[in-house]
Amino acid sequence: MKPITREWVDKAEGDYAMMERESRARKNRNYDGICFHAQQCAEKYLKARLHEANIEFKKIHDLTALLNKVLEVEPLWEAFREHLAYLSDFAVSFRYPGESADHNMALDARRRCRAFRKAARNALGMQDTP
Repeated sequence: MKPITREWVDKAEGDYAMMERESRARKNRNYDGICFHAQQCAEKYLKARLHEANIEFKKIHDLTALLNKVLEVEPLWEAFREHLAYLSDFAVSFRYPGESADHNMALDARRRCRAFRKAARNALGMQDTP
């Protein structure tokens, strides 16, 4: 694995850990944060795979746009389009006043992130870890 790809993976895993920790919080669970970090984890794994395949990408947060690029090397990831479109909205939508995530949205974001993370780690030759 290329060094920069490893850095993307490490950043993705940091977001994954934040999502998991916040999901286990007993008090004042931050549903917005869970959704945001789920999106960030998926975004960084997409960028890791793109980098590993030498496919250039811009600084964007649109997961479906990144997916469209990565399909060249991971055509089976088309199955994640709905998951990634759902997560993509969390890049900014709940970061500002006016909208908030709820318990069910956070559970759904976590589930979708976990499924995509597993596929991304497998594609990068990594073992899936809880």
